[in-house]
Amino acid sequence: MSAENALEQALQGALRGGAHSADSVCIESDSSEVRVRGEEIEHVKQARERTLGLRVFVEGATGLQQAITSTSDLSEKAIERLAEDSVALARETAPDPDAGLPQDGFAGELPELDLLVAKDREAGIERHVEAAREAEAAARQVDERIVNSEGADAGSSFRRVHYANSAGFDGRYESASHSISCSPIAADAQGAMQTDYWYTVARSLAALDAPAAVGKRAAERALAQLGARRIATGEYPVVFDSPTARSLLGSLVGCLSGYAVYRKSSFLAGRLGETIAASGITVIDDGRLPAGLGSRPFDGEGQPTRRNVIVEGGCLRSYLLDTYSARKLGMASTGNATRGAGSAPGVGSTNLWLEPGAAGSLDDILADTGKGLLVTGMFGQGFNPVTGDFSRGAKGFWIEDGKPAYPVEEITIAGNLGDMLCDVNAIGNELLWLGNVAAPPLRIARMTIAGDG
Repeated sequence: MSAENALEQALQGALRGGAHSADSVCIESDSSEVRVRGEEIEHVKQARERTLGLRVFVEGATGLQQAITSTSDLSEKAIERLAEDSVALARETAPDPDAGLPQDGFAGELPELDLLVAKDREAGIERHVEAAREAEAAARQVDERIVNSEGADAGSSFRRVHYANSAGFDGRYESASHSISCSPIAADAQGAMQTDYWYTVARSLAALDAPAAVGKRAAERALAQLGARRIATGEYPVVFDSPTARSLLGSLVGCLSGYAVYRKSSFLAGRLGETIAASGITVIDDGRLPAGLGSRPFDGEGQPTRRNVIVEGGCLRSYLLDTYSARKLGMASTGNATRGAGSAPGVGSTNLWLEPGAAGSLDDILADTGKGLLVTGMFGQGFNPVTGDFSRGAKGFWIEDGKPAYPVEEITIAGNLGDMLCDVNAIGNELLWLGNVAAPPLRIARMTIAGDG
């Protein structure tokens, strides 16, 4: 059965069974992935899935009762049974006065966002093998100290989403994601080893960086870490390169979720309109960037995606909201609902970035720093969104006289994310997209670094 017919049957079956309202989503995916080490193909994966999800609401005494079910069997009998079971399950749940579909504002015209190049479907698994081998070979050719590899990967994923609800919205879109990554291992004369990685990801194969460039960059990053040492414990200026600055912004995203806010599990709860960061910080979330890795014409509830200014000049202007979390907070959805076939809507960013500043390149920021730490990698999950307390393992380079002097490892950087945002005193002008979250390099005036002694 086609996705269109499956959705129609599921919705009509739920309404005939006594549902007040319902929505349904069919997600079809086709993915392939290859990993190589040297000339050996270590891993090949190809997967094709099609799942239908149904969410139904029935009227209760104090609000709507809901249930969510899913199936990969799109036969007529299976969908009929799914609708019947969903209504029965919903009648057993507690009513919720904030549950229900969006009342209005569904996406009208669906813009073309360049989320897929049709001919990329024809590339085949051989292209992934070739790309992964080229990245791996390029890494090994950089220097004889590249002695091994944790592998090079290449893959593609194609996705088709069709969403419809009983309020009359019916929309669909297709998207793709392609990637190449490489993780070489470097060793010095004493046998000490370091590993690092690099990758590229894009909506089209043509937009990916060349495999050789990925391998070369990964090798250079691994080689640069040879001879890494610890540094003395203390407070220093800390510079984050673009990938690690992106990680900081990722920590902030969870604190902006409407669910975290209404549950008061975010240190940003109740702080709309307040200054939460340095005046140079502006954060944007935009679901309609052409070819953006987080772009889509509508969200998981059929609401139009849009451009949301989250932080403006250091002031918190908006949270990220779906319909339910917006109702809990007395606000309106920001078009940030996410949805899996077998799960209730949640909240997620689309394309979220920190606006570039005027501090120039990473090298310019280092030159202006004089002495401190450049962070190029972070490890662990040491972040408490309730308090904002931040503590993570890190590696990078010690900065002397405005330049990287030597590599650093086995250290911990610590602070409070709220204080860290307020202490940002340099933002670079290079915005690097390695996913749906991006940030330029930046500097925090002072953080605690735990190293030797």
